[in-house]
Amino acid sequence: MREDLANQLAPQQGEPIDPVAMARRDLQKVLPRRFYKEAGALETESGFRLVLDGKNAHTPGRQPIRTPAKALTEALAMEWNAQGEFIDPGSMPLTRIVNSAIDGVAKEMGEVRAEIVKYAGSDLLCYRAGEPQSLVEAQSRTWDPILAWAREAFGARFICAEGVIFADQPEPTVQAVARVVGDVDSPLALAALNVMTTITGSALLALAVAHGRLSAEEGWAAAHVDEDFQIAGWGEDAEAAARRAKRWLDMEAAAKVYALSA
Repeated sequence: MREDLANQLAPQQGEPIDPVAMARRDLQKVLPRRFYKEAGALETESGFRLVLDGKNAHTPGRQPIRTPAKALTEALAMEWNAQGEFIDPGSMPLTRIVNSAIDGVAKEMGEVRAEIVKYAGSDLLCYRAGEPQSLVEAQSRTWDPILAWAREAFGARFICAEGVIFADQPEPTVQAVARVVGDVDSPLALAALNVMTTITGSALLALAVAHGRLSAEEGWAAAHVDEDFQIAGWGEDAEAAARRAKRWLDMEAAAKVYALSA
């Protein structure tokens, strides 16, 4: 039973270390039964461990689930306590991120940093609509302040383009982002930053949330300027809205992990 759960919480061989993708993959799997009564946080010399019925909980890689922050481990415990008769990994975004950080990101920090920097090379905020004017203004109103912040805070000057024409960013800009991402030395924080980047399509929005320039809600709204414009004009699709709501839970969890572990 525990082995089944470990398989669901672990990435498959050759699969990217992506807690969001892993959660989506598991939606069609048979859920394991709950095998514990109570989860909690136990303080140790090396941090705060997640315990199930007083025993150490482990990642799929058999590493202790441990974080440096009591609040974060308590939040993990809340996810585990919220499970019913069956354990649904798709409803445990904090656990997914922490597991991926401990088992995967910690061993591949350079690769994960490079992936985030790659997003900055074609960041969502740099691709603008030419029309209609109302969308042009909405993008400018929401995104321009973040570009200005990145320029002032990191010395990163981004080039924007209209439509889908690729805008090759200056090497000093890419290197400036690389330095900022390189300063993230916690696997937990880096895993969270990676989730925020991939789920928004923007390293700049992820960094803005990480550095407190935007709240998680503001970053999420900024990532959906185009989508919200379409919804305003054509209405909202129920299935798309449900998918977006699930992605928001991953974004919210990632922001929380970063804030409590950076």
